[in-house]
Amino acid sequence: IVNMTDMDSETTTHTEPMVEEETPLLSNLDLFLFSLIVGLVLLLAPCKCYFLSISNQGKNIIVFYGSQTGTGEEFANRLSKDAQRYGMKGMAADPEEYDMGELSRLSEIENSLAIFCMATYGEGDPTDNAQDFYDWLQENDDENLSGLNYTVFGLGNKTYEHYNSMGKYVDKRLEELGAKRIFDLGLGDDDGNLEEDFISWREQFWPAVCEHFGVEALGDDSSIRQYELKVHTDMNMNKVYTGEIGRLKSFEVQKPPFDSKNPFLATVTVNRKLNKAGDRHFMHLELDITGSKIRYESGDHVAVFPTNESALVNKLGQILGVDLDVVISLNNLDEESNKKHPFPCPTTYRTALTHYLDITHPPRTNVLYELAQYASDPKDQENMRKMASSSPEGKALYQNWVLDANRNILAILEDMPSLRPPVDHLCELLPRLQARYYSIASSSKVHPNSIHICAVLVEYTTKTGRVNLGVATNWLKNKPVTDNGHKSTVPMYIRKSQFRLPFKATNPVIMIGPGTGIAPFMGFIQERGWLKEQGKEVGETVMYFGCRYKNEDYIYQEELEEAEKNKVLTQLHVAFSRDQEHKVYVQHLIKNNKENLWKLIHSDNAHIYVCGDARYMAKDVQTAFHDMAEELGGMTRTQATDYVKKLMTKGRYSQDVWS
Repeated sequence: IVNMTDMDSETTTHTEPMVEEETPLLSNLDLFLFSLIVGLVLLLAPCKCYFLSISNQGKNIIVFYGSQTGTGEEFANRLSKDAQRYGMKGMAADPEEYDMGELSRLSEIENSLAIFCMATYGEGDPTDNAQDFYDWLQENDDENLSGLNYTVFGLGNKTYEHYNSMGKYVDKRLEELGAKRIFDLGLGDDDGNLEEDFISWREQFWPAVCEHFGVEALGDDSSIRQYELKVHTDMNMNKVYTGEIGRLKSFEVQKPPFDSKNPFLATVTVNRKLNKAGDRHFMHLELDITGSKIRYESGDHVAVFPTNESALVNKLGQILGVDLDVVISLNNLDEESNKKHPFPCPTTYRTALTHYLDITHPPRTNVLYELAQYASDPKDQENMRKMASSSPEGKALYQNWVLDANRNILAILEDMPSLRPPVDHLCELLPRLQARYYSIASSSKVHPNSIHICAVLVEYTTKTGRVNLGVATNWLKNKPVTDNGHKSTVPMYIRKSQFRLPFKATNPVIMIGPGTGIAPFMGFIQERGWLKEQGKEVGETVMYFGCRYKNEDYIYQEELEEAEKNKVLTQLHVAFSRDQEHKVYVQHLIKNNKENLWKLIHSDNAHIYVCGDARYMAKDVQTAFHDMAEELGGMTRTQATDYVKKLMTKGRYSQDVWS
């Protein structure tokens, strides 16, 4: 596959002016048409030859993934690896890189099967890399997929309104287009135990595949390596990746456009603590994007690429007795695979463990299963294999020993001295470290060259007495504005959002965002203030904020009170949950103010925005609006629920929530 973004950045060098005055063989129009055709051929080449190349490679199991945080891709890789255990050839595939219009050609391959691991993002949306595939499914009613065998595993979270909607949609739509479902749709719930849901589904899925195609498991349960290690002894260090996500040296020579494969290194210009007291650390950072050509709107997300703490990386190196600065490549044993390496190579173990691999999350069961062979104590081996099984005892052990205790790979190695895997196999198995998304806390109308982040440090003590820190929030907290004259930088790009102020400035807005849920509303308030300064008529702007104590964590207090004084905020309601005996939250203040809110919503076309915790707050707020519609709108419970649903459909009730 030709990576078009790389091609573009490599081919946009300037050309020297022509000196000769000779008559050109081709007119400008001919040249234009010729380059257009060449461009189209180049653009389409990787797509069109893809399905043909599958048949040439003899791959018959293709696992497409829609993945935002890497879990969907991880599951796809596991399923494609499983295929080998059943004498089939599998590959994981990013639908963004292929022409999905060629799906029907898969039926030309004997015993072929398309598996779709589809995550749902945000408010029931497809992930970024599955957006084109989703559009294609919606737009092509005359597509004939009869002959295509498929199955779908969805990744979702029950605390969200549109639970697993992408998995459900792909499953239903493929059937409508004539494809044959050979195993039931699987639904994974990240609010429960996603890993367990996946394992239970997978355990039933493979026997069904064997039965359908009349094949048998090879009975080979041994570890199957996907990559082989190459150690470079005399490598030119200019050719070694040092943390770049895409193009080599992309952090030294920055070229727009900036995206997930080519992040911009933004300078940190402000990093201040927001809260006055208390044991938590709320932070406000400002990133300078001058000269990057990056544009953003209030409500968008900024994605940042964090790095793991060097102390953790050093400890891992120590325990495994590894020289972390050896230059290595992990090369795919399947030479035809489009994925040559698990992360950018050549690089050092130190760079891989710092920039590319997730070493702080509790490892999934497949990692334990593959590493079990390296435990010298048979009891440890047995326990690791048990945790990776679907037996009730094994599931309970994994839940208790790994998940509940928040044991990451370092903690597992510390607590299991007999387990000492080769570091290259560990690097092959660990998932990729993912970008983290934050709601932007500024307006580009007021801050066109700056992006503001509001975050709280994630820090907790585990059952084993270890202190765990959030990768990104700990990394951001420790980004000084200047460090010995060096400026701190953050690799970042923008993710567009549907969380938008109303098109008409005269529409009232009701913003509900406790804690760091206030972030996008700082941008909204700045923008409404800017519109007022432009002499525009601006509707009512109502803010509901919540924190624990007025004197501890009332973040952005000065800014909010200033906005209220300047009549940018027409109403400011703050719930201090712990300043009195009984807890007071934003939903209680909404109930206290229901008549005014109902008039704004029902008569004045107000837009409601909710940002923050999905599990409790967003649900409680929604219930408060159901109660309001029932009581003041004279509706039944069902009608009230439908009323709020309609507001959502019309884009008048928007949520930017996480759990």
